[in-house]
Amino acid sequence: MDAILPVLLFVAIAAAVSVGLLVFAQLVGPRRSGAVKEMPYESGMDPVHDTRRRFDVRFHLVAITFLVFDVELLFLYPWAVASRSRAGIDAAVADGLVSSRGLVFMGAMAFIALVIVGFAYDWRKGVFRWR
Repeated sequence: MDAILPVLLFVAIAAAVSVGLLVFAQLVGPRRSGAVKEMPYESGMDPVHDTRRRFDVRFHLVAITFLVFDVELLFLYPWAVASRSRAGIDAAVADGLVSSRGLVFMGAMAFIALVIVGFAYDWRKGVFRWR
């Protein structure tokens, strides 16, 4: 029971703060409504089309490509941090997790090469050409 008490206390306080903020907003917030406030609003512009309009598939290709390259670059961040300090990769070599610093470097270069090949493929397929 002693181990779970702090977790239960945290959940209780989080729930109380959440409910308290919602109740406070309802009590203090303004209640005026009008035609302008009830209009749909999106990205600083009034919507001009139906909300169920289909997007062009190129929009989705660009979005997916952005996500893929974004996630791939996130995988490079730990390698960059570890390679900046010699203690990071050298400690892994000393512990026997990796055989040498060169192996880690070659792995990162292979990963970067795959990212470049993917970028070239997308470029060749015309994903970045907006018509």
